[in-house]
Amino acid sequence: MTLPPNIVRLTAPNAGPFTGNGTNTYVVGDRALAVIDPGPDDPAHMLAILAAASGRPITHILATHAHRDHVDGVSALQNATGALTAGFARAARPPESASTAADSPSGGDFIDWGFKPEIALADGAVFHAGDVQFEAVHTPGHAPDHHCFALTAHPHILFSGDHVMGWSTSVIAPPEGNMGDYLRSLERLLVRPQTLYLPGHGAAIPAGARTARAYLLHRRMRERSVLDAIAAGALTVPAIADIVYAGIAPNLLNAARLSIAAHLELLAQKRLISYDASLRRAERIVVERPA
Repeated sequence: MTLPPNIVRLTAPNAGPFTGNGTNTYVVGDRALAVIDPGPDDPAHMLAILAAASGRPITHILATHAHRDHVDGVSALQNATGALTAGFARAARPPESASTAADSPSGGDFIDWGFKPEIALADGAVFHAGDVQFEAVHTPGHAPDHHCFALTAHPHILFSGDHVMGWSTSVIAPPEGNMGDYLRSLERLLVRPQTLYLPGHGAAIPAGARTARAYLLHRRMRERSVLDAIAAGALTVPAIADIVYAGIAPNLLNAARLSIAAHLELLAQKRLISYDASLRRAERIVVERPA
């Protein structure tokens, strides 16, 4: 798909099971530029960003969220350009006991707790970055600090980060991810005017709202599958995952179990089951059948 001339997409060389072909970086603007999600700390990728700038100043670096595959490259790019960083200001890092590798889809530390944006964006903030005006749209779910960015000069365009991607649904991994927030954030996009989504991974999505609606339906069907598995006698996260994600590749199993935990948290909030989320890292996490 052809993008407007003031938007350049670069894909970082960090392909993998949780990043697709790699993290998309967007260089936006005409005379002064904003960079959205610099991606991993990769010298070749940073040089590609600077080459795309073609000598024009990069004044702002926007982060959709502080996952490492999106922001590890911020420091090097900021050092090279002097750009200001902008994004959602995260809360302080929780105690180590509250977040472990078991809470990571890939089994490693995937959050850059050191990322502190110089410009803290609130939901609905309209701001200039480079010579372009954006609107920040807070869309928690995949991450509590996740923002999409609407491009006000092109009211049909939304930089959708990892909220709505072009290759896969988002991983919702508690405690970083929250299924209820994710679904509400998807519903929020359905009433917005943007139709072309430019995601953090994968190709452009020309029917963005339709894709968001499809992802909502997918999650509702997954919730039904979880309830069916519980009704059939699967009362632990691993047992439910074995049914709902039968045949999944071993390197995706932890992500699948975390997704099940996210659904269980939401089902407990709906009072459809009893589930103790504080035990999610135990080997056996027992849920109760629906009454």
